Amino acid sequence: MEAFYYLIYTLIKILIIVIPLMLCVAYLTYAERKVIGFMQVRLGPTRVNLSIIPIIGRIRGFGQPIADAVKLMFKEIMIPTNADRFLFVIAPVLAMAPALAAWAVISFADGLVVSDINAGLLYILAMTSIGVYGVIVAGWASNSKYALLGSLRSAAQIISYEIAMGFALVGVLMAASSLNLGEIVLAQEGSFLHWFWLPLFPLFLVYLISGVAETNRAPFDVAEGESEIVGFHVEYSGMLFAVFFLAEYANMILIAALTTLMFMGGWLSPFQGIPILEPLFAWVPGIFWFFAKVSTVLFFFLWIRATFPRYRYDQIMRLGWKVFIPITLVWIVVLGILILMKLPPWFA
Repeated sequence: MEAFYYLIYTLIKILIIVIPLMLCVAYLTYAERKVIGFMQVRLGPTRVNLSIIPIIGRIRGFGQPIADAVKLMFKEIMIPTNADRFLFVIAPVLAMAPALAAWAVISFADGLVVSDINAGLLYILAMTSIGVYGVIVAGWASNSKYALLGSLRSAAQIISYEIAMGFALVGVLMAASSLNLGEIVLAQEGSFLHWFWLPLFPLFLVYLISGVAETNRAPFDVAEGESEIVGFHVEYSGMLFAVFFLAEYANMILIAALTTLMFMGGWLSPFQGIPILEPLFAWVPGIFWFFAKVSTVLFFFLWIRATFPRYRYDQIMRLGWKVFIPITLVWIVVLGILILMKLPPWFA
């Protein structure tokens, strides 16, 4: 019976994370259309409202994600004649599942985590690396030369920037001396000057920009380049396409959460260590600071999309292999020397 109750308890914790995450994914699309709309002097979604809800109903266009979801549910799923039906259907699941499974070790606050494992960082690297299989399988199973070429190009991009992201996380591991995400956050206690984004600033930038490339977001969105029409999901429609779409936004939120935990102090208050402001904001729960930082990183994702034009494929590969990987390797060596010399004090 104890095993049964433990299973039920674990399922409840999973639902508590997955259901709000899906809502956040849906309304991140709304936030993106609104933010980019205002940046381009437009209004974004304004027509579909939730008038039945008193306060939210006044927000123009707030029902748009729900309308989009309902529309996609009723769209026909078309599978190419000679496609591998099983792989064609399972590919979106391979893209979506790792983005959800990685949340098992995310620390929302001190002790607020589904599974507090010591090798959390390794688990994150393992989960995020599986997503590339969804891209490859989708291109292969579609039985289309265009989808296959698009999947190979997307897979090469994801793998290239995954190396730079991994090296950036090696720097975090060296600075915190732990693979546990909760302990990595606690290693940044003291003040916002102790957060790893400052001493590891080159690695922070590399991780953040590589996260944009890893999620196939503009200006690295060659997977769905409108000028070429050779994306890996060119043959997908209906809910199968929607799952790929949701996986992209779920990965965006995951990268923002990991950036927050490993470089921006996680749930720690930004006013920690400041004499007057620290007691003034001591009542604010840590999970609020966590979500505030995640939202800030997500706004950066949207800002980047509205600002930069799409890179050429050779430029993307050059940036990943000839710029980011050398920078991370050099900074890891510098970091090792600093730790060996016990300088500066946050690595003592």
